[in-house]
Amino acid sequence: MTPIPPALVDSHCHLDFPDFEGELPQIIDRARMAGVTRMVTICTRLVNEPKVRAIAETYEGVFYAVGIHPMSVTEQPLATRDQLIAFTRHPKMVAIGETGLDYHYTPESKPIQQESLRLHIEAAQATGLPLVIHARDADDDMAAILSEGFRARPYSCVMHCFSSSAALARAALDMGFYLSMSGIAAFPKSTELREIFAQAPLDRILVETDSPYLAPPPHRGRRNEPAYTAFTARVGAQVFGLTEAVFAAATSANFDRLFTKAAGQAKAA
Repeated sequence: MTPIPPALVDSHCHLDFPDFEGELPQIIDRARMAGVTRMVTICTRLVNEPKVRAIAETYEGVFYAVGIHPMSVTEQPLATRDQLIAFTRHPKMVAIGETGLDYHYTPESKPIQQESLRLHIEAAQATGLPLVIHARDADDDMAAILSEGFRARPYSCVMHCFSSSAALARAALDMGFYLSMSGIAAFPKSTELREIFAQAPLDRILVETDSPYLAPPPHRGRRNEPAYTAFTARVGAQVFGLTEAVFAAATSANFDRLFTKAAGQAKAA
């Protein structure tokens, strides 16, 4: 008899991206066979919200988040706080974002990125839904803006695909935020990143794919998909000195604690 894999959650993927066009039923089936029972698919542009919402409506265990990615802030007018709040009326819309700062690829739009981030923080504060943060080469400004908002009115947050400094990790953890492990944490050369995760409390760790990007070994360099959450979780278990089943249970419980709207639907079912 084939052993049943431990239940996992892919807390961040992009199922609406062209990489998965025409294959979603198979992608979802493979995820479930790998033990990935729930997924959050992330909208990065408001114009894509109808497609992302339709995916969540079609598949059991798939939820979604809405925001404007920092690299996309100049493409269209910024979302308003009220626009973001309005999306949360949908029962499967469970988080605000992804938002954040990316000074690596789009440093020229720093001011508008910061404005957008603050709007998303306000929406998270108003709704009680968690904020999903993208951070790249912007640690000081990221810590300052997140802390500024948190002092004004506490909110919950996950640092998605965390690969920043130990200082930003500590700042986030001090506010009760979560760090999410992606395939980057499983790369052989990511020793320092794994050490950052090892210093974090287990009850503040999530796992994700960020698929179709950042596939962990043994699929590195190829298209990522939610089923591969299991490979990153295997490395996460090693980082914390746990069995895969215990690590999977812990990160699933963490997901439920942060994504309370998704957890409530699971209990109702």
